Amino acid sequence: MKPLPLNQLDPRIKSVWRLNDAISATLLFVCCAIGFVIAGLVDPDPSWEWVVVGIMTLIYVLTMILCVVVLPPIRYMRWRYEVSEDYLDIARGIVWRKRFVIPFIRVQNTDTRQGPILRLFGLSSVTVATAAGEHEIPGLRSEEAEQLRDRAAELARLAQEDV
Repeated sequence: MKPLPLNQLDPRIKSVWRLNDAISATLLFVCCAIGFVIAGLVDPDPSWEWVVVGIMTLIYVLTMILCVVVLPPIRYMRWRYEVSEDYLDIARGIVWRKRFVIPFIRVQNTDTRQGPILRLFGLSSVTVATAAGEHEIPGLRSEEAEQLRDRAAELARLAQEDV
């Protein structure tokens, strides 16, 4: 079996993942719990509503510990990529590991993306599109992402000229 790709993401991506997951979990918790909190305040005999809110709070706290403390370092260790002359190799996944080898002859488009949280940390994502879908390399320094995007686009152009 081929060895894993050599390049890792920027370590700041762990903070981006933590912030994204914390925002998502908090919004989900608030949306789910608000109805029970209101029912508990309005109900003259509020017992079961507060039990449900307590259970939701416990689940929320466990989810935050998992998503903010446990998963980001593991996810970071498992994310790898490498660009060769003929293909882009991406390996990722914690439980279900995925390995993508994308020949540059199949690449149709390369792009960089940067949302507000990535921008806050000075990071960008590189997206490589083929007819089968898009593959993203998240969490690269913005300059590195632009260089990778340009190199992938150039290698794709060269691969298609050779055909």
